[in-house]
Amino acid sequence: MTNARPLSGKTVLVTGGAKRLGRAIALAAAENGADVAVTYRESEREARVLVAELGQRGVEALAVRCDIGDEKSVREMVKEVTRELGAIDVLVNNAATYATVEFEKITVAQWDAIFASNTRGPFLVSREALPHLRKRRGRIVNMGSLGGVRPWATHAHYCSSKAAVHMLTRVMAKALAPQIAVNAVAPGMIELGEQAAAAFMKRMAKQSPMRRNGTAGDIAAAVMFFASAPQFITGQVLVVDGGVGL
Repeated sequence: MTNARPLSGKTVLVTGGAKRLGRAIALAAAENGADVAVTYRESEREARVLVAELGQRGVEALAVRCDIGDEKSVREMVKEVTRELGAIDVLVNNAATYATVEFEKITVAQWDAIFASNTRGPFLVSREALPHLRKRRGRIVNMGSLGGVRPWATHAHYCSSKAAVHMLTRVMAKALAPQIAVNAVAPGMIELGEQAAAAFMKRMAKQSPMRRNGTAGDIAAAVMFFASAPQFITGQVLVVDGGVGL
């Protein structure tokens, strides 16, 4: 049975893994046999619950508090993960901030905050994890967004930060080759049960060629593909949106 699990013997680090897509990715990694570390910033209770769930799948699991926009915090987190779990084979840069603000109302503080989490974060975590990933000929999977490909009028700072992540993915793929493969998954409209967005999501589902929105499982499956895909696949941004961006 272990042989059917492509990530057996590997360690996966998922930033922002306590909730939502990060949680689904962490659980999928464990199902595929990996030991899993997740970072969280404020969701300590959810992170602890997740660690217990991951442990029930027969793998080692760890939750570490980290502000991914802060260099010192990232450095200490990577040290703790490698000390406790021994390695990093796959890094999933999932932690991010999402916000809707009219263009003329975006403040400099809002702009800087979204770039700190969405763009500086993946750069910092990747840079600190680099020696460990090189040693293991590892993989990096960045979480982009359909908003990094398509312009959304009320998300200028978010869209710009995710477009930067897509370019960072391509640059890293060239800069870190041949030891490390770097790719990105760009989710479209994903159903995460938020009541506030229910009417909007229903409308988007009707516009999708697939006649539905995505699920956390759809995104986790795409991340797992890159986590165990041939090393030769690198520098790709895979849009997972049911065709709604076409």
